[in-house]
Amino acid sequence: MESDREEVVIPVVEEEIDATTRAVKTGSVRVDKHVEKRLRKIEAPLIHEDVEIHRVPVNRVVDAAPKSRRTGDTLIIPVVEEELVITKRLVLKEEIHLITRRSKDRSVQEVELNRETAEIRRLDAEGRIIDTAPRTGSRTAPPVRRRIVGSR
Repeated sequence: MESDREEVVIPVVEEEIDATTRAVKTGSVRVDKHVEKRLRKIEAPLIHEDVEIHRVPVNRVVDAAPKSRRTGDTLIIPVVEEELVITKRLVLKEEIHLITRRSKDRSVQEVELNRETAEIRRLDAEGRIIDTAPRTGSRTAPPVRRRIVGSR
């Protein structure tokens, strides 16, 4: 009876899916920067130094040339001369007193400052403007969205 039996082969089939994605451009964003120039007044201190010169006659005999010295804001520079007498001696002829005076003034000047602003424009897939964010303020532009299209 074995020969009466017929073998039947039934194939087992399994379907598989291959899901991949691809990016499709649905729009874009364009950012234009603009520079605005503006004038601002600034105030800054200025320091001036003036030097007064006083020649102070001394006419005193000295043994050696004195060194320059400073007294407060005054720099004293000795000037000596040799005189011929029976003996040679140094005579302090004069001192030059340099007096430093400092004054402070205010200066107002106009300076040019630059500020950049950005104008953000959202574009559709064909490049047409569909939305414009404000140029100033702290509002953030809405996020750029991508559409992912699946394929088999």
